[in-house]
Amino acid sequence: MTLLRVENVDKSYGDEEVLNGVSFEMDRGDVDVLMGPSGSGKSTMLRCINRLTDVDSGHIWLDDTDVTAPETDVNELRQEVGMVFQDFNLFAHLTALENITLGLKRVRGMGKAEARDAAADHLDQVGLAAQADSYPAELSGGQQQRVGIARALAMEPKLLLFDEPTSALDPELVGEVVDVMADLAAGGMTMLVVSHEMGFARSAADDIHFLDNGRIVESGPPEQLFERPAHDRTETFLTGLQSGEHR
Repeated sequence: MTLLRVENVDKSYGDEEVLNGVSFEMDRGDVDVLMGPSGSGKSTMLRCINRLTDVDSGHIWLDDTDVTAPETDVNELRQEVGMVFQDFNLFAHLTALENITLGLKRVRGMGKAEARDAAADHLDQVGLAAQADSYPAELSGGQQQRVGIARALAMEPKLLLFDEPTSALDPELVGEVVDVMADLAAGGMTMLVVSHEMGFARSAADDIHFLDNGRIVESGPPEQLFERPAHDRTETFLTGLQSGEHR
């Protein structure tokens, strides 16, 4: 059953056309990956889905809700569409547990004890139960990102967006975050991921959408795009990615 439907989305910043007629769909439980060179519109697409950025034209549907409609309650939308950013966005003065309970109390209206229990469960889900009382400065980058994932999960979203979640990490810390994402994918979480982690894309993605100059050049399952790309531009990019040029 279709959860997300993106229809002919356009977005420009001044004279710069960032998205041009982008369309794709995701069913519940799907994991889709957006790939493409820097400036191709990947992050902007995520920001349009959760209304951090408004589209110029086109529509985005989440279930029966037109995300792009002016009357859509953005706060309610962001409870249903979680987002994990590349730079963690944790509050430095709050512990890992407190970073998660804050939203549960303010947005979902949970009491203190209920919020603490829920936050602890989600920290355990990402393998950080022992770090509940640690502050961000006491955590590695990989651990901070896992707290960010736990915080997004705690809102029980229908869709989880990842904006290059490993790009700010040292190479040796990437695996722990990718492992958590793979576990979520295996558990049926619907995820739209901007990433160039080819191992994750190969093993977890249902479809990959390759963007260039604001357009989807090609979409398909990983084995098709990696082994039999239909477009020369896709092949050139993925060949460069495998050789490390785009990392």
